[in-house]
Amino acid sequence: MTEPISLRVNGTDHRVECDPDTPLLYVLRNDLGLLGAKFGCGLGLCGACNVLVDGHPVHSCDTPVWSVAGTEVTTVEGLGGDALHPLQEAFVEQQALQCGYCTAGMIVTGAALLEREPDVDEDGVRRALDGNLCRCGAHNRIVRAVLAAKDRA
Repeated sequence: MTEPISLRVNGTDHRVECDPDTPLLYVLRNDLGLLGAKFGCGLGLCGACNVLVDGHPVHSCDTPVWSVAGTEVTTVEGLGGDALHPLQEAFVEQQALQCGYCTAGMIVTGAALLEREPDVDEDGVRRALDGNLCRCGAHNRIVRAVLAAKDRA
């Protein structure tokens, strides 16, 4: 059964027709054309699908779309506005991506961390990113990128 659901994504209001239990990831990718968040595991275990809901990272693969109505959803595409977010710049500078599959989830999780804990240390970054998997092994470069971005954010 489909229903109209109102969403605010990256500062823009949207109305989508879907089953309310549809995963947020599917709506973002299939209905809104926002392809940054990726389907990784489908179980909320890898972080490839992470987006921010009211500034907090959530796994969009197992978040029903009805549960984010009335919230602000931010995807990696919406982080920097018209320019790159400082963390996106740091990812490029630190070569913190390899295949890129985990990158969007890492960046939104890192951005939320820097927002709530601007003086985070390396251990704090590692703890915050613990739920995000990088199968290429770029974790050390990713941690360096988050630490490099903290002085710019």
